[in-house]
Amino acid sequence: FITGGEQDLSENIVHLVLARLPDAPTGTRGISMFVVPKFKVARDGTVGERNNVACGSIEHKMGIKGSSTCVMNFDGAEGYRVGPPHKGLMAMFTMMNAARLAVGIQGLGLIERAYQNSLAYARERLQMRALSGAKFPARPADPIIVHADVRRMLLTQKAVAEAGRVLVLHAALLGDIELRSTDAAQRERAEQELSFLIPICKGLLTELSNQCTYDALQILGGHGYIAEWGMEQFARDARITTIYEGTTQIQALDLLGRKVFQLQGAGLKLFLERIDAFCQQHAGNAPLAEFVAPLGKLARQWSEITQRVGVAAVGNPDEIGAAAVDYLFYSGYITLAYFWARSVAAADAGARSAEFKQAKRATARFYFQRILPRTEAHATSLRAGAASLMDLPEQLFG
Repeated sequence: FITGGEQDLSENIVHLVLARLPDAPTGTRGISMFVVPKFKVARDGTVGERNNVACGSIEHKMGIKGSSTCVMNFDGAEGYRVGPPHKGLMAMFTMMNAARLAVGIQGLGLIERAYQNSLAYARERLQMRALSGAKFPARPADPIIVHADVRRMLLTQKAVAEAGRVLVLHAALLGDIELRSTDAAQRERAEQELSFLIPICKGLLTELSNQCTYDALQILGGHGYIAEWGMEQFARDARITTIYEGTTQIQALDLLGRKVFQLQGAGLKLFLERIDAFCQQHAGNAPLAEFVAPLGKLARQWSEITQRVGVAAVGNPDEIGAAAVDYLFYSGYITLAYFWARSVAAADAGARSAEFKQAKRATARFYFQRILPRTEAHATSLRAGAASLMDLPEQLFG
C-alpha cells in the first residue's frame, strides 16, 4: 500500500523501491534501493515518457480519505540504483526514521485537534449539576466541564499534547545537532539519543492519539458519533497512525530489541543521564520535589527492568517479544514525565503569567498522579515474563 502512490497534484512521482539485482544474495542482505519515477527524466531534468509504473487499485479506507492509498505495479519499470548494491534496507531506514517521527507528530496533531474541539464542546454543553452543587446557578444546568470524569478525559488530552510537543521538539533539536554540529562526538550522541527516542515518539504518541480521540468523541456523546460534527473523523484518522510506517509492535521491537539490546543501550544511557542531571540539578528545589522524586525513582527502576528483561532474553528470545510493547509504554510514560518536570521548572523560572504557571503545574500534577502510575502495571507485566503468553499450545486457542 503506497500513500499517494498515484495522484494528479505533482508533475512527477518518484518511488523509492526495494528490489533485488540478478546476482543478489538471499535474504535482507541482497536488497538494493532504486529510484523508480512515474515519468522518465532526461539528463537535463526535463520530464519525458511514461515509465511502466501503474496504479493497480485505490483502496477504500476507514480514514485518511483525502489521501490516495494505492496498490502499485512496477512490472517492466526502469529504476536507478541508489547507493551501493545490496545496501538498500539500510538506506531505507534513514527515510523510515524521518517518516516515523512524522507519523508521531501526526498522532500528536490529532490529539491537539481533538482536545480543542472537545474542550469547546465541554464548555458549552449543559447537562446536570455538579455533584458538589451548582457552579452556574443562573443557567438551567452546568456545563459538562464541571464533571470529574469529563475533566479526566480533557486533562488526559491536554497533558499528553503538551508533553508530546516538548518530546518532538527535543527530537527535532537532536536531529539538527546530528546534521549540523561541528563536534563529531556531539553528533554521535545526538544520533544515538534520537534513534532511541524515535520509536517512543511514533509508538507512544500514536497509541495515545487513539485513546485521546476516543475520549474526545466520548465527551461529545451522541454528537461525537454523528459524522457532521467531525469528531468521528479524528478517531478514524488516528487508527492508521499505529499501523503505517511500522506498527506499534514493530516500534516496540525496534526499541527494545535493536535500540536497547543490539546497540548496548547507548541511547537509553544518554537519556537516563539527562534525567539524572535534571534530578540532581533540582534536588534541593522544594516546589519541584513532587515531580523530581518520583521521576528519579522511575529512572532507576527503568535501568533495573531493562537489565531484568535482558537477562531473561539470554535464555529465551521470546522474552523480548513478550516484553516489547509493555516496555515501549513504560519507557514512553517516563519520557513524558521527564518533559513535564522540565516544563514546570522552565515555567517557574520564566516570566510568564501566574495563570500560565498554575496551569502548567496543575497539568503536570495530573500527569504524575493519574497517568504516570500506568508504569506500575507495565512494570508488573514486564516482570511476569513470557510464560503466560507462550505456554498455551496453538491448537488450544479455540
